[in-house]
Amino acid sequence: MRLPILILLAVLLCLPRDVSAQAASAEAPPEPAVLVADELFITPERVLVARGNVEAFQGTTRIRAQEIRYDQRSGALDITGPITLRDGESVAILASAAELDPELESGLLTSARLVLNRQLQLAAVQINRVDGRYSQLYKTAVTSCKVCEDGRPPLWQIRARRVVHDDLERQIYFEGAQFRIYDLPIFYFPRLRLPDPTVERTTGFLIPSVRTTSQLGTGVKIPYFFTIGPSRDLTLTPYISGKTKTLEFRYREAFRNGRIEFNGAASRDDQLPGETRAYLFGYGSFDLPRDFKLDFAIETTTDDAYLLDYDYSDKDRLKSEIAISRARRDEFVGGSLIKYHSLRDNEDNSTLPTLIGDAVYEARLFPSAVGGELRLGLNLHSHQRSSTQDIVGRDVNRINARAEWLRTWTLSQGLVAEARAGAVADFFDIKQDSTFPDDQSALTPQAALALRYPMSRTEAGGATQFLEPLAQLAWVDDNALDLPNEESTLVEFDEGNLLSLSRFPRPDRRERGVVTALGVNWARFDPRGWQAHLTLGQVLSEESDASFTESSGLRGTSSDYLLAGQIKTDNGWAISARSLFDGGFDFTKSEIRGHFIRPRVRFATSYLWLIEDPDEMRDNDVSEVSFEGEYDVSRNWSVGADWRFDLASDRAATAGVGVVYTNECVTVDLSLKRRYTSSTSVEPSTSFGFTIGLRGFSAQNGTENYSRSCGK
Repeated sequence: MRLPILILLAVLLCLPRDVSAQAASAEAPPEPAVLVADELFITPERVLVARGNVEAFQGTTRIRAQEIRYDQRSGALDITGPITLRDGESVAILASAAELDPELESGLLTSARLVLNRQLQLAAVQINRVDGRYSQLYKTAVTSCKVCEDGRPPLWQIRARRVVHDDLERQIYFEGAQFRIYDLPIFYFPRLRLPDPTVERTTGFLIPSVRTTSQLGTGVKIPYFFTIGPSRDLTLTPYISGKTKTLEFRYREAFRNGRIEFNGAASRDDQLPGETRAYLFGYGSFDLPRDFKLDFAIETTTDDAYLLDYDYSDKDRLKSEIAISRARRDEFVGGSLIKYHSLRDNEDNSTLPTLIGDAVYEARLFPSAVGGELRLGLNLHSHQRSSTQDIVGRDVNRINARAEWLRTWTLSQGLVAEARAGAVADFFDIKQDSTFPDDQSALTPQAALALRYPMSRTEAGGATQFLEPLAQLAWVDDNALDLPNEESTLVEFDEGNLLSLSRFPRPDRRERGVVTALGVNWARFDPRGWQAHLTLGQVLSEESDASFTESSGLRGTSSDYLLAGQIKTDNGWAISARSLFDGGFDFTKSEIRGHFIRPRVRFATSYLWLIEDPDEMRDNDVSEVSFEGEYDVSRNWSVGADWRFDLASDRAATAGVGVVYTNECVTVDLSLKRRYTSSTSVEPSTSFGFTIGLRGFSAQNGTENYSRSCGK
């Protein structure tokens, strides 16, 4: 039977102490020591002996051993192993024998192994513990790989003459270190400092990577991370190859009410000899008083091809913005100023509306006299071109004010009626275009009545079906202004705007006259976990509107048929589709998206079809398929791929593959990417990426367990 014995350290160590020690003890009395053993006795030489399944506790420190001998006269602890010493949850020491002081903070351990955060192990001939803070290891091998007892070397290890682990600073210092792969020396470091696995942020080198491209050659990236206080950091990444010298950076800072982040780079390369190429992307968000929120974004680059050449971004239009907004239950107020810059070859920034300002106010009221809901809106908008030429340098300012009343009734037999009525006041100011009047204004009344008849039934197997026929009759005053089509050049007809008063996205265009919308919604929910949704609809207009493009499906007095649906299953499948087609089943627009998510397999694919439409700056049909996926081949291996193919031109646009190997001590990432598209500023390119990360020197290693077996 095991005999638990509680021994207060003050009683156990009843030795005379100096005055300063007694004063310190008076202020902060030491925690009691606890000793548990199968056998406990005191020898005639006043040596306390604990033998058999011994456990000793002192504060956060715990020791397990076969025997502990405490000499009261010398104050020394002799411990016979195998020994396990734990200091909290992050530090463990295994040894064959040890000599420690009574507080278990200083002493000598032989044939010892230090394990940090259950990841990194440091094996040494001996370990000196100093003041409970430092562990000095001699003739040390450091690795996070599984070490087998058959003598096979681990995948990687660091051999060092001397290693010091600082518990307080959580740093590991190496002297005379060699980095080895399968016991083959690769690098030598006279001195080396690395964070221990419990550190989340510390100044030092991050994982380097190798990148090879057909344009920039083979280069290496070596990031260096600077901690600038607890809420700021800076990462500088030199990128050096035979064709470029680049310095990348990232700066982040967190505030009590927000955060900012800036990413950028500067390069001198063979692509544009003698020129400095650079980019800067910055983002920030702040919470302001009275529920307001401030957001900003900065996106700029020195030339159109820089972002794609260095694979920093695939954006072809840059957007810099500052915005302030507040959203409450029945009110929204916001304002923004946006600067656009196009990187497309076929667009001239001087003739594009690159400077845009907006101010918006929306409110909801609930008048008890008439019931329902009253919606009020005010929008101020301005977009400016830098060109001063007539027509192509056109600038537009507008004010739109709206008041609308809405109410819903549930009639007998479940019929739902929705009524809305209101008016919109529009004011337009057009500059630098002699083909349109400068100042125009109009007051446009509008009204609509929609009827829905929702029905449901339950099948014998428990599945529930919903069927909802719907119809809307809408009227908008036919008093259109003579305005250029600046903001409504791209129109989407989908299930979300089937019952809208106007399917134009912006107020410079409105559907006029009497418009009827007809449709039906169907849904089925199966208790076994899958569900389906389907919408079919069409819009009938009193008069055709030439502002609708051919591919919008809304040109003419009868629109194309809208068919949209979605299927979800409980085994990871989800498929959604939307198509527009006429009575002869000629499709003007079609899109299908699907994804599959399971523990080992994840992929998504899509297909897009758009007809040729010069009004939407599309001179040819678009038929494109894309795919991206990832598959966990085994516990350690995963592969991924992405592919985008233009069926209309019968050529690929982009393609990429990647392989990742991960075990308990290393992560290897290889990737290959090919971009086939080209323009006057961008050439087709191929890039290869290679990264090796040593696990065990970071707290962010995830929760996956990749332990290997030592079996052959």
